[in-house]
Amino acid sequence: MNFDYHTIDLPIKDIIPEVKSLLESNNTLIVNAPPGAGKSTLLPLALLEERFLAGKKILMLEPRRLAAKTIAWRMSDLIGEKVGDTIGFRIRFENMVTSKTRIEVVTEGILTRMLHSDSTLEEVGMVIFDEFHERNIHADVAMALCREVQQILRPDLRILVMSATLDMPQLTTLLQAPAVKSEGKSFPVAQHFVGDFDLSILPEMVSKTVIEATLKHTGDILVFLPGQGEIKKTEAILKRQLPDFSIHPLYGLLSPQAQHQAIFPNKYGKRKVVLATSIAETSLTIEGIETVVDSGYGRTSKFNPRTGLSKLETIRISKDSADQRSGRAGRLGPGVCYRMWSRHTHAQMADFRTPEILEADLAFLVLDMVQWGTKDIQQLTWLTPPPSGHISQAYELLHEINAMESGKITAHGQKIHAIPAHPRIAHMLLMAEKIGKSGLATDIAALLEERDPLEADAGVDINLRLEAMRRARRESLSVKGINKIEKVAKQYRKMLQIEPENGFVDPFETGLLIAYAYPERIACSRPGNNAQFQLANGKIVMMGHRDDLAHESWLAVSHVDARDGVGKIFMASPLNPKDLISMVKEKKVIKWDKRNGELVAVKNLCLGSIILKSSPLTNLSETERAAAILEAIRSEGESLLDFSEETLQLQNRVNSLRVWNPDQIWPDFTISSLLENADKWLSPYLIGVKREEDLLRLNMKEILLNSLNFDQQKLLQALAPEKIAIPSGSMIAIHYSGHGEAPVLAVRLQEVFGWLDTPKINEGKIPLLLHLLSPGFKPVQVTSDLRSFWMNAYFEVKKEMKRRYPKHSWPDEPLQAEAVRGVKRK
Repeated sequence: MNFDYHTIDLPIKDIIPEVKSLLESNNTLIVNAPPGAGKSTLLPLALLEERFLAGKKILMLEPRRLAAKTIAWRMSDLIGEKVGDTIGFRIRFENMVTSKTRIEVVTEGILTRMLHSDSTLEEVGMVIFDEFHERNIHADVAMALCREVQQILRPDLRILVMSATLDMPQLTTLLQAPAVKSEGKSFPVAQHFVGDFDLSILPEMVSKTVIEATLKHTGDILVFLPGQGEIKKTEAILKRQLPDFSIHPLYGLLSPQAQHQAIFPNKYGKRKVVLATSIAETSLTIEGIETVVDSGYGRTSKFNPRTGLSKLETIRISKDSADQRSGRAGRLGPGVCYRMWSRHTHAQMADFRTPEILEADLAFLVLDMVQWGTKDIQQLTWLTPPPSGHISQAYELLHEINAMESGKITAHGQKIHAIPAHPRIAHMLLMAEKIGKSGLATDIAALLEERDPLEADAGVDINLRLEAMRRARRESLSVKGINKIEKVAKQYRKMLQIEPENGFVDPFETGLLIAYAYPERIACSRPGNNAQFQLANGKIVMMGHRDDLAHESWLAVSHVDARDGVGKIFMASPLNPKDLISMVKEKKVIKWDKRNGELVAVKNLCLGSIILKSSPLTNLSETERAAAILEAIRSEGESLLDFSEETLQLQNRVNSLRVWNPDQIWPDFTISSLLENADKWLSPYLIGVKREEDLLRLNMKEILLNSLNFDQQKLLQALAPEKIAIPSGSMIAIHYSGHGEAPVLAVRLQEVFGWLDTPKINEGKIPLLLHLLSPGFKPVQVTSDLRSFWMNAYFEVKKEMKRRYPKHSWPDEPLQAEAVRGVKRK
């Protein structure tokens, strides 16, 4: 390749020598450069022939398909070649790479699939993560895997992270890598806040602002809109209102020719308005832009509980995204940005976009990691660790669809992993292949992934949608909402190498395939209510009473709002329960019935939480019985066991010694700890226990005391005695608290005459707190200094008590007097 980057006047050119030098001595580098600096096009070309690559290729990960294709096309244009020669791209369902390709621009999980097929990336010398600030989940996964490859197998593999806005200190610390910054060339951009408006009139409000901008400013205008639908509506309005302007949409599904027209100046010199999605924030350079109109909204991929899949949602953008957008107006000179929101709204916007990994369905991520051989997902290099709850949910699903068993990937799971689709969809396609229903499965897969093509009042039956798809194919119709679904279905058919099917749809076959994708959403009607159903996951859902499917006994539900309480069904299909025999499982249920206070043991035939048949379980072993009781005790044992005051005092004595003598080894006798570890001290006493009264008869004090060894029991009595002898000869119980506070000795005053000093326990380290009582057992003094009491307060107490209790002894010399239990005999 004959290419001299010095001839290209882009800001990134200034830092290329430093980047080369740092990559020579470091295997990881971070480059921070603003949009339009040339980092995505010029920098990879400038590095291609460097010695540290040793002739190997560069992989560059892009978070968006349109960006991947456009960047590959731009780089090819710079070196005077066609895409597919030195520069190529791979995206889902499209490949422009040949044996000559040395820079591959890839997206949509392509890099992780390449890593799985070649874990060492033997032919790759560098992986570039472009626009890493977008925090795409595929980029996070690929980064985690590439770092592991680099650290274990390929220390020579270079990783270059490029971004327009990033938390650079956090990233450099995590990756332990140097960072280089390109200042770029930018001019000031004046900000105009238009004010807040309702999202439903977005195209009209944006169009009005664009028209005003054309009258006040020169140059071309870039408009940011959430998605294709809003772009088309705005385009229709502006073509009527601005006939002298060239209006161009810019989004992912456009043809290369349409993209070219949007990106480059109009060949007839017309002023241009480009209506773009978030793709134009950073990854693309659109020439001639002097004004930006920002709707303030974008689309992001979020896990949708209704479908069990990730879907695009319209959201308010963050401040960093807004800054990226407005910066597009300051590339050529001073510009202007119209923000379609108020200053008050701006102050409330999030500073940075939420990393996708925090909101996405992690089923594919977990399957990737398990296939990779990772035992602890959290131990990999994550800029933002995936939430543990989402990981657990993913493991549960993968076990449900037989992709995993006992924490390991199955042969079926490996086949699922090889299909470029969500594991649910891949599982359905594989199961459909076994029963000869691949054509129907590809149609269902496309419907599940895309937006519902029918109106909200069309009913929940998914077969109505399938019939509409097939009618459009049969009659070669172009139907709004169905065309995009058909494109996806066509890609699935191409992948499976099958022809389209346009015949009658059997609803029960549809139901079975949906049940494969959503086994936890198999639904059985609830008795007495023809519109409510119980899902296999235990949730209760419903549809309108007048819906055609309201009277069905069994459903397979694909779209549902499974909110708290009763959820709402949006899309489903009838289901023949006979088709579900392979999914029926036998489950032993041994649990404590807290309502009736007894142990229940049954054998159930189940579809998830739906019980088809139940019978008593006989010949229950003592181990199984004890395990069920212990589980109940862990969750509600305080009410099942008799923690009497005597038992509580034993617990408090042991727990006090834990506080007073941390060098000694004493068990934790708090209620929570005892319940959590009940299997270690209670199990031997559960033989024969069947009912609540059996549990309540257990002597908890004796059981806990026996859980201490002989030496501990002896030491307990010596250091924290249950009772103490007093001068009258009585043995008085000491009252202990569980947190190590001073123990209390409540004793009548006459019984401690002659006792000079406060008694102490725990080898004389802990004084008792004396509650001195009247003959009527009412407190007259609380003291931890008995000597001081005799010297001072006693005489005041004596005056009062002698008047109230004249028959009792109130000596002038209490230390010389005889201690008595009651009235002293004459």
